[in-house]
Amino acid sequence: MNTIIIENEKIGQIRAKLLNNKNPNTVNTIIGNLPRELNLIAWGESLYEKMGLGIPAENTQIDCEVGDIGYWVRGDAMVIFFGKTPRSKNDYPVAASPVNVFAKIRGDCSVFKQFMTFSGTLKAGD
Repeated sequence: MNTIIIENEKIGQIRAKLLNNKNPNTVNTIIGNLPRELNLIAWGESLYEKMGLGIPAENTQIDCEVGDIGYWVRGDAMVIFFGKTPRSKNDYPVAASPVNVFAKIRGDCSVFKQFMTFSGTLKAGD
């Protein structure tokens, strides 16, 4: 498996490439818990949701890139980064605390900027 799909009625399907080589344990745990309904809330230009998976830290980082999808270890949450966060000092997202980045959105992730909350589905791709 190489991708995950985030979808809802308003934006259709957004694909993200799984980073199997970077954080394989995180990828495997996420994939093992799909499909799942998403009810994300905004934090700056990111969306997050508590997942209840208890994934341990794996190659964590705080400085991220637009399009990164991470697992926030301390918050036990998935986070989609599509712009500046309240911790950013420039145009790049900065996580609240360390995240395991496990996927990268393919294409334009600015479609998420229209949402303060996001309801949809996260499922396995190809």
